[in-house]
Amino acid sequence: MHGLAMRFLGHSTVRLELAGSVVLTDPVLTGRVGPLTRVGPQPGREHFADTDLVLLSHLHGDHLHLPSLRRLPRRARVVVPRGAGRWLRGRGIRNVDELAPGEELVHGGLRVHGVPAVHSGHRFGPRSTHGPQAAAMGHLIESATHRVYAAGDTDLFPGMARLGRIDAALLPVWGWGLSLGPGHLDPHGAAEAVRLLNPRVAVPVHWGTLAVGGLPRLPGQIGARMRRLLVEPPHRFAAAVRKAGVRTKVLVTKPGAVVALDGAQPVPQ
Repeated sequence: MHGLAMRFLGHSTVRLELAGSVVLTDPVLTGRVGPLTRVGPQPGREHFADTDLVLLSHLHGDHLHLPSLRRLPRRARVVVPRGAGRWLRGRGIRNVDELAPGEELVHGGLRVHGVPAVHSGHRFGPRSTHGPQAAAMGHLIESATHRVYAAGDTDLFPGMARLGRIDAALLPVWGWGLSLGPGHLDPHGAAEAVRLLNPRVAVPVHWGTLAVGGLPRLPGQIGARMRRLLVEPPHRFAAAVRKAGVRTKVLVTKPGAVVALDGAQPVPQ
């Protein structure tokens, strides 16, 4: 896709180069996130030092990660779900804007549309009654030539079928643990999202990056299952898309690697 470049930095963090801007989604750039340890490569500074725009899908610590935000250039524009801007500024992040589903903002040659998501918007999880809360969301990033959908964390929702033409969809296919809670897509759910969205290409994200410290090294069934879950979900997603007969190309990309958008081939059967 001429005019669009993309690198999967791990978890939900994708670097987009589009319309003269460098965009990061949900940046997680460190070796640890609370009790979670990075099992994939840690992004080099060259992959985020020139960031212009940051899109935060929701307030959970593996998406809105304060130590990672503090590594970014102070001039970077940080877009947070509406209602959380004051909280984020109070933690030393400057140049903060707010966006909500159904709203849009302009950044240079980009137009960013807020998209609904089915996911907890509370900083500390769905059962907490303290701390900041703002509606979780996705983003539709549009230039004069391309439209990229970054889903954030979400379950399926009917509006997916009404987002219009999408060139590339960044879709979560797992998480960081042995199971998924509500408000997430597994490989089959992500394949159904592809059917609804009908993007030209789909890039599986939210896999292969974070795990509870030590869990992948455990002996026995638990450790073995965790090791499989760090590798298998994007391939299961690609297989489900093929089985559904959807023409979308699934670009399975290892954390840290460039997404092969130009001349991309479908994942082999």
